[in-house]
Amino acid sequence: MTLVIGLTGGIASGKSTVSQMIKEKGIRVVDADIIAKEAVSKGSPALHQIVQTFGEEVLLPNGELNRQQLGAIIFSDEEKRKKLNAIVHPEVRKELLEQRDEGVSNNETFVVLDIPLLFESKLEGLVDRIIVVYTTPELQLSRLMNRNDLSEEEALNRIHSQQPLEEKCQKADRMIENTKDLAFIRKQLENILNEWEHTDK
Repeated sequence: MTLVIGLTGGIASGKSTVSQMIKEKGIRVVDADIIAKEAVSKGSPALHQIVQTFGEEVLLPNGELNRQQLGAIIFSDEEKRKKLNAIVHPEVRKELLEQRDEGVSNNETFVVLDIPLLFESKLEGLVDRIIVVYTTPELQLSRLMNRNDLSEEEALNRIHSQQPLEEKCQKADRMIENTKDLAFIRKQLENILNEWEHTDK
């Protein structure tokens, strides 16, 4: 039987690093971010809805979504964020299910759904087990500011738009701590996968 694992974390917590390590093991990873980007690609129905909701200013001159502009609008306004999620999330959920079920029908040992907003989007029911990638608030803030070239206020707005990492950890089956080096992360991941591979769901 296939064990479906939900991989989540907070923004800049290191989830993408763990996701890449899982892919390197040959495990199917279904990436909600990639699916979401495809869902709002140029000419898509979802992008049309976004423009109708938020205005032409969220488009680049070439007709593609201006993610930076949209991010500036939604990360500081919960109501607008909910409107965006209502447009994008149904599309993402549908594709997640299709790709998950393909792995299950192939009887793969693991299928990993990489979903940043797993809890916020109430998608826990799509998976059997949940791993949260955790880091300290200080590291999370500094990584996000450096990675996205954001001010402290902008970075905090993005962090606070998600559930606190501590809350996510309480809901998870396992936690991977990302406070040291890659070897530290890899060891935790391998321990979890080895344990789950040899125990029944």
